[in-house]
Amino acid sequence: MQTFSQKPHASQTSRAKVTDPGVAQQRSKLNSRIAGGLLLLALLMLGLMLSVAFGAREVGWQEIAAALSGQVETIGDAAVASRLPRTLLAMLAGAALGVSGGVMQGLTRNPLADPGLLGVNAGAALAVVIGIVWFGIDETTSYIWTAITGAAIAACAVYAIASLGRGGATPLRLALAGAAITAALSSLATAVVLPRGDIGGLVQSWLVGGVGGATYDQLLPVLPFLLTGFVITLLAARKLNMLALGDDTAAGLGEKVAVARAMSAIGAVLLCGPITAVCGPIGFVGLVVPHACRLLVGGDYRWLLPFSALGGAVLLIFSDVAGRLVAHPSELDVGIVTAFIGAPVFIWIVRNRKVGAL
Repeated sequence: MQTFSQKPHASQTSRAKVTDPGVAQQRSKLNSRIAGGLLLLALLMLGLMLSVAFGAREVGWQEIAAALSGQVETIGDAAVASRLPRTLLAMLAGAALGVSGGVMQGLTRNPLADPGLLGVNAGAALAVVIGIVWFGIDETTSYIWTAITGAAIAACAVYAIASLGRGGATPLRLALAGAAITAALSSLATAVVLPRGDIGGLVQSWLVGGVGGATYDQLLPVLPFLLTGFVITLLAARKLNMLALGDDTAAGLGEKVAVARAMSAIGAVLLCGPITAVCGPIGFVGLVVPHACRLLVGGDYRWLLPFSALGGAVLLIFSDVAGRLVAHPSELDVGIVTAFIGAPVFIWIVRNRKVGAL
């Protein structure tokens, strides 16, 4: 007697593929990422509208529409027009700091890594202060190159100090070296400014970190550096995924560890250096945002870095709006607001996570 095996129907095969647990899990993860991205985009649009609408002077929808169309005929129109570059700067600064924080956390495998906590912002700030006080620089482009140089030197110093002794640059040593370098460079910046009473108040205000008084003339020179930094860090996302496995494993899989680290570090410095030159050192954005975005997209840096850009922009815009509303008709600098937000998050990370690999 001859028997024939029955082949499954095409619909049964497709149904089996759909109900496969791995496929369903991947689809669920993709849907959650899309939903998270849409949520961040909606919050970003809301933040942009609030930033344009609220300030020291109350304005109506007609004045907002007139300013957006380029008409500046009344005081209200002028008030809205002055908020536009400020809003754009807050968005760019938040995105840059969020991405650079995510890169530094991946580069060092340290959950406490952040441009402010690893001394990068402090190095950029000290370099700019020295440039202003001792060399009289007064152009945005000069500020940017000076800040990039200071940020790079500070990053190298932190890594070199953390590498001393056995075990090399462990996450804990990087955190301790970064805290020490940040304290030392911040004190040096204050010491450099103190003898100069003519510019001391202005520089001290800049050292707090803020986006007030932004103009398009300040924004334009920053854009090429930020664009280059974003491109480099996004290209380094896959390399950061490899580094997360450990240097030995990454090297075994064919990754050039030194090149990956250098590429990631250059991208991070190009993002946080120019922003520090224009806004001053704004802390905790690069710490808070990547941790929040990991809840949405996990640890894949190909997703984490774009989401960190959106999350950083949202955080800094809403922080700037909150600073205007809390102290109305005056305002709090955005660096103060982010410190209020970031300090509890920092404490929570220290209490609930080991300073080890992410």
